[in-house]
Amino acid sequence: MSIKNIRLEVMQFLENKVDDFVDQFLIPVETIWQPSDFLPDAQSENFFEEVKELQEIAKDLPYDFWVAMVGDTITEEALPTYESWLMEVEGVDNEGRNGWSKWVRQWTSEENRHGDLLNKYLYLSGRVNMREVEITTQHLIADGFDIGTGKDPYKNFVYTSFQELATYISHNRVSQLAKDYGDKKLSKVCKMIAGDEMRHHHAYSEFVNQIFKVDPSEMMLAFQYMMKQKITMPAHFLRESGEKIGTAFEQFSNSAQKLGVYTANDYVDIMQKLIDKWNIDKISGLTDEAEKARDYLMKLPGRMAKISERLVLPEENHIFKWVQPALIK
Repeated sequence: MSIKNIRLEVMQFLENKVDDFVDQFLIPVETIWQPSDFLPDAQSENFFEEVKELQEIAKDLPYDFWVAMVGDTITEEALPTYESWLMEVEGVDNEGRNGWSKWVRQWTSEENRHGDLLNKYLYLSGRVNMREVEITTQHLIADGFDIGTGKDPYKNFVYTSFQELATYISHNRVSQLAKDYGDKKLSKVCKMIAGDEMRHHHAYSEFVNQIFKVDPSEMMLAFQYMMKQKITMPAHFLRESGEKIGTAFEQFSNSAQKLGVYTANDYVDIMQKLIDKWNIDKISGLTDEAEKARDYLMKLPGRMAKISERLVLPEENHIFKWVQPALIK
């Protein structure tokens, strides 16, 4: 039987557990928070006063903070790309509306709230150039992405396990920064989004854990493959108006690193957390090739940590079209 067919068979086997995954890791629509819970109510007589208060507090937030906020928002707003990608994964049958496609749709519905909330906050804040933000978002969705997983569910679940934790870190750090700058409401907004991301991380990492139980060698090789090629961030094609694909991503990454929102050390920490979470050192029944993959994975965080120590960031800060320094007092 081919590797592709074995993966499909494993996905079909695990599909019996998808309803349990939905109940465990997702929250019913009627009870989960909605963006309007954290924004000024346009139907309220106090709407304009609430917006004015929001804008007054926003004036005290510095330029780098707004760059991080915009980057997080654009990444969340590119959700159509992520859903369409996951719907093409082996074992996910959208036409047949199988269990895995149900998971993808319901996961997407939760994630969709994040971009809605952040976008509306940015708009109301009056601190950013929304048209430039919207152009970048449209470019990112139009350009798509290539995360190196193909349609392989094993590789995709490694990617989502890693990426959901990375997104948690980013939103949680922005939440702390907002709190430090005195914006308690925005801090709560980012904290709630971070909470969703952590739940989703637990879900996808559990999918991988379940696969390790039934197909350990191939799951180990898929994990090694993704770590070897490195995890590509979902916004790696990021660009501003008039620019080429990917030109803004490195500049944004440098900005996030300087601000401490998401760093090279975080990348290494996530790698180690996944190794620990999946008990990579204790998995048995591996082929010789998978044993070599395990050895590679166990040594990788230490090697990557040494590389991250030598990372030198450019001193000059890029000025993004999304956030004009003149607008930030």
